[in-house]
Amino acid sequence: MSLIEIQTERHSNPVDMIEFVAASNDWTFERSGEDEIAMTVEGHWTDYHVSFSWMEEFEALHLACAFDLKVPEIRVNEVIRLLSQVNGQVLMGHFDLWRQEDVVIFRQSLLLAGGAEPTNQQVEVLLSNALETCETYYQAFQFVVWSGLDAKSAMEAVLFETVGEC
Repeated sequence: MSLIEIQTERHSNPVDMIEFVAASNDWTFERSGEDEIAMTVEGHWTDYHVSFSWMEEFEALHLACAFDLKVPEIRVNEVIRLLSQVNGQVLMGHFDLWRQEDVVIFRQSLLLAGGAEPTNQQVEVLLSNALETCETYYQAFQFVVWSGLDAKSAMEAVLFETVGEC
């Protein structure tokens, strides 16, 4: 018998925990199905569209975070170069170009193998990591898409550390 064939009984749907965390934080959310929940979270640079999906076959809670930045065909290759550079900096999760909608999304999964249940803290860290990562690199994607910068220049611009805040 392979390890994948081992069956475990899950006592609750992990998306229920996401709903609990969202309700506890007064976030607006929509439960589009038993295994999916979506919400919009306000960021510093833009609003982020976050969805969580329970993927039973992998025992993984998948997070996808998108922002409103449509990538025109003429900038796709440079965005892909930027994705490569950004993903080399990101410790958890990764950015991807969702070609179906031509938008950049951040993806990350929480593995819950063996019937493990997610905790409030795990869900909050999963979401906060996604939002912090998107906030860090959002402007780089904007620079490439709207300002015509190359990927290297866009990365240098967003990773430039400043002192103080206005």
